[in-house]
Amino acid sequence: MEKLKFIDMFAGIGGFHSGLEQAGMQCVGWIEIDKYARKSYLAIHNAHDLWTAEDITKVKGDELPHADLWSFGSPCQDLSVAGKIKGLDGERSGLFYEVMRLIDEREESGKGKPEWLLFENVKGALSSRGARLP
Repeated sequence: MEKLKFIDMFAGIGGFHSGLEQAGMQCVGWIEIDKYARKSYLAIHNAHDLWTAEDITKVKGDELPHADLWSFGSPCQDLSVAGKIKGLDGERSGLFYEVMRLIDEREESGKGKPEWLLFENVKGALSSRGARLP
């Protein structure tokens, strides 16, 4: 049986990567903008031959490799109760919408969208700003 494939977005040092590989899945790509997190990711995971990008805002949906699951947790400073509580319209947390854009672009290009999304549960993600979307 073929392994399920995933893309690790806002990858950090690869927490999702570790867990999903332990669950028997295969990473086919990752996105991370922070240069120190990228160095750590490469040092921790065998990711040198995987598709990768630094800035999700510059990625086009049809560039992504096929994956059954996309894992992501947009930066939480704007969501968390310990942060600014701006909700999903915050500068960093708004990157959530970049993932939604990529899904739309993949569907429009005929390449298909992932079957599953795994979004990091950050306290305040659905309650910041009274759970109102911009």
